[in-house]
Amino acid sequence: MGETEYILIIIVFNVFLLAFIAATVAFVVQYKNKKKENLANLQKQQILHQQELLATQIEMQTQTMQHIGREIHDNVGQKLTLASLYAQQLAFENKAPNINDKIESISEIINQSLTELRYLSKSLTDNHIDDNDIDVLLKQEFAKIAELKKYQVALDLEIKDLPLPYETKTVILRITQEFLQNSIKHANCSKIMGKVSRLDQKLQIVLQDDGKGFEVEGHIGKGLGLMNMKKRIELIGGSYVMQSEVGEGTKLTIEILL
Repeated sequence: MGETEYILIIIVFNVFLLAFIAATVAFVVQYKNKKKENLANLQKQQILHQQELLATQIEMQTQTMQHIGREIHDNVGQKLTLASLYAQQLAFENKAPNINDKIESISEIINQSLTELRYLSKSLTDNHIDDNDIDVLLKQEFAKIAELKKYQVALDLEIKDLPLPYETKTVILRITQEFLQNSIKHANCSKIMGKVSRLDQKLQIVLQDDGKGFEVEGHIGKGLGLMNMKKRIELIGGSYVMQSEVGEGTKLTIEILL
């Protein structure tokens, strides 16, 4: 075998070796890309599944509340009305003043309970969230806090009549309610503020108080209601940032893609 043939064999061998290495690298790259694609598809399916579960959960909660509201109105309400009529009849028929006073007190308690139950029934059975835009819903929540006359309340609404899906409005409303309740019960604050604005294709909601604050990391996984809502925000295409330091108050920023 001549030197030329030997060199030719080495060249051919190297060409085959390089081709094999290139094919191996291409296979590995393709395998990794396929794996990433499969993982991305799996994550997408999981997110879609969780979104469907969220929508189903909200629908079931709504149906349950409506059922309870109808039961209060049709069953408990009617019985209390009948009891009130009986009490009034006893007061009319009885001639003893001291007994009449007690009967009238009982009747008054029944009537007060009946009024409260009717209000509760109405709040459970109407389509309050579905019938109102998010700015109206948030105004109402802040107005309830203002009625307490214990806090300086401010809500800056830069949006109006913004159409949002029922699930999105429900999640925003529940988070706002949770934040307001936590500020009242735990923050020892004097000011509660909110701002709703539109940034490009995002809806931004900022909730803030000037309370005692807390260590955010220390509360993760300990059942804090607001933290439990983080996943719901992410499921409706949003982000959730909680900022708080001891003595510096608490700030919650929510951004949702429109």
